[in-house]
Amino acid sequence: MPITASDFRNGVTFEMDGQVMQVVEFQHVKPGKGAAFVRTKMKNVMTGAVTETSFNPTAKFETAYVERKDMEYSYNDGDLYYFMDPETFDLVPVSKDTLGDDFRFVKENMSCKLNSYKGKIFMVEPPTFVELEVTETDPGFRGDTATNVTKPATLETGTEIKVPLFINPGDRIKIDTRSGEYLERCKK
Repeated sequence: MPITASDFRNGVTFEMDGQVMQVVEFQHVKPGKGAAFVRTKMKNVMTGAVTETSFNPTAKFETAYVERKDMEYSYNDGDLYYFMDPETFDLVPVSKDTLGDDFRFVKENMSCKLNSYKGKIFMVEPPTFVELEVTETDPGFRGDTATNVTKPATLETGTEIKVPLFINPGDRIKIDTRSGEYLERCKK
């Protein structure tokens, strides 16, 4: 179903020159002289590149439907990471190049969202917050009460992050996968 530039709203996805674009910001402009236009900031959902363009309000585009499906991370074999569809139990291979930096917090059996367009997977979204166990860190010392002082800690996925001094090996902590930051210690 075609969509015109005058129908643009935040979050609308459409196809332009073989690329899938998503409207980030838009503004309908009616200058005192000349024709009206739609100023648009859009993101290429495949590459993440953001561009700004102006369109004639009557410009037509094909609507793009991006499929987001929950799948469970199973294992990796070299540069391929396998995700299982919980409904059909099919394993779907995903190239390491498709995974973002935030995937370093994902361990086996975690649920992720796989984004695809016309069957081609272009992005893997891990959960926003994960709970992981600290496998290695220097012990905290009694009396270390300075605020905002951190130390390195290795998590069960092999990733290293900064944690407060009171965190010890064996503690489970909550992490924001978007920023890679420690949020809180989880109850045992």
